[in-house]
Amino acid sequence: MSERVRTKVEGRIAEVRLDVPEKHNVLDREGWHALAAAMHELSARVDLGCVVVRGSGGRAFSAGSDISTFAVQRDMPEDVRVYADAIAGAMHAVRDCLHPTLAIIEGLCVGGGLEIAACCDVRICEASSRFGAPINRLGLTMSHAELQPLLALLGPGTVLEILLTGDLMDADSALRVGLVNRVVPEGGGAAAGFEIAERIASGAPLVNRWHKKFIRRLADPTPLSDAERIEALEAFGTADYREGRTAFLEKRDPEFRGE
Repeated sequence: MSERVRTKVEGRIAEVRLDVPEKHNVLDREGWHALAAAMHELSARVDLGCVVVRGSGGRAFSAGSDISTFAVQRDMPEDVRVYADAIAGAMHAVRDCLHPTLAIIEGLCVGGGLEIAACCDVRICEASSRFGAPINRLGLTMSHAELQPLLALLGPGTVLEILLTGDLMDADSALRVGLVNRVVPEGGGAAAGFEIAERIASGAPLVNRWHKKFIRRLADPTPLSDAERIEALEAFGTADYREGRTAFLEKRDPEFRGE
């Protein structure tokens, strides 16, 4: 795995850290592959309750792709296609993670970093965070796979404003348009983020996974099938439901096992 992406698991919370702080946590082609591999590995585990994605150093979540590698990795047409596949693979791996995902954004979140954050289920940022994608100044485009999570999150008007102006958006504006779920004071991102991750991970894991699946499915206008409607009732047959119900009546914290 690329040294640009590191993972750590403590209890039921996993952390995926983009780890190139001296370059705003940018990813080269191998870094994008490593991000995908990390997310696939964590998705294969059933003992997790939340995956936190963050950058190292406190100055940036990620500035996206490492432009200094483009002359070698993203120059010729075939190289461009391979690189685009690497980014798309990472986007899908983050977005399709089995577990709830939380992006903790400290500082700059631009380009591919913005795309990664958009693929997470919940996003928090610090007051000084900045967001954008000034790639029209580089003469390159986002692929359809890269645009899709941004479009689903923000709608065409906001995405086009970000891309056409190249302007950076401040934290309050990001909150207003729905790019982040909440803004926390400067320096408080990690503490607030892991507190949220703990609350997410303390919930019934099967229920959290079902809700991720249902929300994604309802974005598709295709009518629900009978099987899909029945699936929404399956939680009532789980041991976690019985435990949650009993714990509520006994006025104690539930102990969910994902069963």
